[in-house]
Amino acid sequence: MIGVIANPADQEVAREFFELFKTPWEFYRAGKQYDVVLCAGDVPFEATAKLVLVYSGGRTPFDDEQNISIGQRSDNFCLLEDKGTRIPIYGSAVSFSGTGTALLTYQGSGECAAFCGRTGDSAFVRIGYGLFAEIRALLTAGQPPAQAHIPTLELHIALLRRWILGSGISLVEIPPVPEGYRFIACLTHDVDHPFIRKHKWDHTTVGFLFRTIVLWFWDLVRGRTTPQNVLANWKATLKLPLVHLGLAKDFWSDFDEQYAAAEKGLPSTFFVIPFQGRQGIGPQGTAPRRRAAGYGARDVADVISRLRNAGHEVCLHGIDAWCDRDKAREEMDEIRRLTGVPEIGVRMHWLYQNGQTASVLEEAGADYDSTVGYGVTIGYHAGTTQAYRPLGVSRMLELPMHVMDTALFYLSYLGLTQREAKVRIAPMIESFAQFGGCMTVNWHDRSLAPERLWGSTYSYLLQELKNRDTWFTTASDAVSWFKKRRSAVFEGSCLTPETVHSHLSPDGSKRLPGLLLRVHKAPPCSSFFEPAASDYVDLPIPESVPADVPMTAEP
Repeated sequence: MIGVIANPADQEVAREFFELFKTPWEFYRAGKQYDVVLCAGDVPFEATAKLVLVYSGGRTPFDDEQNISIGQRSDNFCLLEDKGTRIPIYGSAVSFSGTGTALLTYQGSGECAAFCGRTGDSAFVRIGYGLFAEIRALLTAGQPPAQAHIPTLELHIALLRRWILGSGISLVEIPPVPEGYRFIACLTHDVDHPFIRKHKWDHTTVGFLFRTIVLWFWDLVRGRTTPQNVLANWKATLKLPLVHLGLAKDFWSDFDEQYAAAEKGLPSTFFVIPFQGRQGIGPQGTAPRRRAAGYGARDVADVISRLRNAGHEVCLHGIDAWCDRDKAREEMDEIRRLTGVPEIGVRMHWLYQNGQTASVLEEAGADYDSTVGYGVTIGYHAGTTQAYRPLGVSRMLELPMHVMDTALFYLSYLGLTQREAKVRIAPMIESFAQFGGCMTVNWHDRSLAPERLWGSTYSYLLQELKNRDTWFTTASDAVSWFKKRRSAVFEGSCLTPETVHSHLSPDGSKRLPGLLLRVHKAPPCSSFFEPAASDYVDLPIPESVPADVPMTAEP
């Protein structure tokens, strides 16, 4: 069992951290013996354990007791290195001088940022940043685009796990990995422009013509696209007057059929705008007029019905739900009326959000949100591969978005070719295979059609995910699985109890993959904190409520 010592202001963050790193823990109780004691901040403590971890970006009473020399302090962003892996630190951090072998170093200077030692019968690790301060920053402000590619929160979990194992202590956890799979994939689609015929001479039509006539030809000259794509777009341009006259099919209107052909039976989630012509409220007041959609959900009622009948999910692409509880209820009610489904997920149009959005959506009755993500790049906005509970809410989960097509291809963002986009996506897929979690992809409704024609990258992405034993599911089922994982409760007195007593929330009518209990056996150490790679075994957790999992299997 890990005993956690934290300031009262950090206790909510600590609880969420240990929902993401789901291993036996509790807040420290005086007089109880722990395998590991984790102290975050400058809280004085008197505790003995096999391993004591002290996190703080400033001087602590522990430093005075152990005569630890504090070096340079940074109150701004810095990068730490761990065997070639970079870990961003967004809050205060200190270095240490006169120590032994460094476990973490500052990039560039090589100064020590974490080291191990012994005090009496205990091993300790002194880490020069505040763990829960970093987790708070990730779950609230998030990471800037420059560090988007780093799953920082997962790296903090991996470091803590490795230090525990490296001190010779075994542990168990419930990983964010569904039984029978390596990780989860959610294919989502923001429905912004389901009809080009609804756009007369507006910014959407002007942009369409400029890109099909000018930009695609320029891309062909530079070797960034194929002649086939250019010809397809020119053909669509010539066809456009006939579409507006009703003499030719609208090549944006059959997006559901296009995705059915591309995804070949995989379930996906479509976020639909509730009302036509509302640009809504923006962060600085009234949003730009071009944010207003040229359609409302009622205009695609037949498509919604087809999607629902095919096993897909239809949710809210919100306008003002990010900041107004009553508007959120109105918008969700419109989607409920058309789908007949009471549980509604949300992703905000243009990804509008602020520090109160999660609370507003929870109060309005949203089942989950999937707005947190980047509009200008791809990656881990909150530093995690997992669904998490935003701070300040009690029920709703955030399913972060990781990959968005427009961020990859628009010239004002990453501006990649389809070949370059595949290279950019590949390491992210490997990270999900390593850490587990749910890779949430957003490919817009018209992205397979002229003028975008981004189907090649999407097909590549689907095939790469299939190659890695991925569970494809809707956003709501992914969130339900994470809620199921969060409902599991450890009952035991140590990190490797003889049995794990688990309480699980029942699935109801859902058929979700099971949970796994991962049993790590601490490897033999040739020297302190230089272990070989740890072994583990995954054991299925029975679905009965409650259930005991015997720890008889050996890694």
